[in-house]
Amino acid sequence: MATDLVAPLAAPDVAPIQRRTLRLLFATQIIGGIGVTIGVAVGALLASDVAGTAVAGLVSSAAVVGGALLAVPVTRIMTVRGRRPGLVVAYLTGAAGGVLVVLAAVTRWVPLLFLGMLLFGGGSAANLQARYAAVDLAVPARRGRQLSLIVWATTIGAVAAPNFASLADRTTSGWGLPPLAGPFAFSAAALALAAGVILALLRPDPLLTARRLAAAATPPAPVVAPAATARHGAGMRAAWSVVRTRPAARLGIVAVAVGHLVMVAVMVMTPVRLHEWHDDADVLRVVGLVLSLHIAGMYALAPVAGWLTDRVGRRAVILGGVGLLLAACAVAGTAGHHTARLSVGLFLLGLGWSGTMVAGSTLLSESVPVGIRPSVQGLSDLTMGLAGAGAGAVSGFVVAAAGYPVLTGLAAVAVVPLVTLALRPVPVGAPDEEE
Repeated sequence: MATDLVAPLAAPDVAPIQRRTLRLLFATQIIGGIGVTIGVAVGALLASDVAGTAVAGLVSSAAVVGGALLAVPVTRIMTVRGRRPGLVVAYLTGAAGGVLVVLAAVTRWVPLLFLGMLLFGGGSAANLQARYAAVDLAVPARRGRQLSLIVWATTIGAVAAPNFASLADRTTSGWGLPPLAGPFAFSAAALALAAGVILALLRPDPLLTARRLAAAATPPAPVVAPAATARHGAGMRAAWSVVRTRPAARLGIVAVAVGHLVMVAVMVMTPVRLHEWHDDADVLRVVGLVLSLHIAGMYALAPVAGWLTDRVGRRAVILGGVGLLLAACAVAGTAGHHTARLSVGLFLLGLGWSGTMVAGSTLLSESVPVGIRPSVQGLSDLTMGLAGAGAGAVSGFVVAAAGYPVLTGLAAVAVVPLVTLALRPVPVGAPDEEE
């Protein structure tokens, strides 16, 4: 760490550091994507089996809450120590959560299941924070594409991971584990591996490197020096103070949060919906296929969203993502018991999430100074996670009381505030230009 903080760096060295950082983040996103998605694929089913259908959404949302809450200490670590230790802590927390979920499935102890899912959210927190590490040293004209590249990397592991859930379940059945516990054992191993790779290879740290470059540029008086920010820390209150004065940053946070809310609300109850007309022998296979298409929508076309973000603008891509979310709610909500049509709806849901996530994250990152950036990004992930957690918690009760179509209708209504905000004129500029 001392080397990261004090070693001199010339501007021509930034490009190879950025290329190496992107390659490493790409690889760990694949590993982390496998770990997180195997658990997500069966989380609602395991929760329904242990705690009941009405509580399934609440248990599943614990992982979202965990990811959101972990964003606060993780970004605090990043503010002081850099990206590497923050990502390692997040991945290891997710691995520990996976182990606790396995124990909860064995003991059928609901409080332990809640705690395990809460910590399991660390894997998602790490995967989400990795996208910000990709733009610490990116040039302005390529920020959207390089951020989306790391989002896209999750495709390779995440699309296949739901289909591995059945294999993991069969493999661990010989170990004496109950049904649906095995996938979480595999998840824990994958997240621990991702932590080890980051710890060993993410050097030099991209955030600390960006700070040294910002300090060397001797910014004018109004800017808070990055070194001072790192020393004293920057919490959520300081982050909000910056965001509330910057319309572009506010739009970025709201876009990410609303897109995630709609996606989680519909996605988390889809396996339960499929279980209504598929028996136990087939449901894992069908859920794996449908969620693979959904995750393909989330990640596979992320580079296109990134290219459009750089080409046509952040706000235009956010509005396009909103349109896709509305279409997804309409298709999934009217699919009835047609698995193919429900799969199309979930694919569109993933595309809409990708547009709001990539464009919103890029807009947010470039709208605040580098010294406060990790805290603002943590505030965004906290807001996003709590929005998704609230949607996930409510979704189980909505489906139990009124049905899946009503849930998709309510999710569609949730995008109205984002549309209103996105249609307002928003001044956009690079942080150096703004400052």
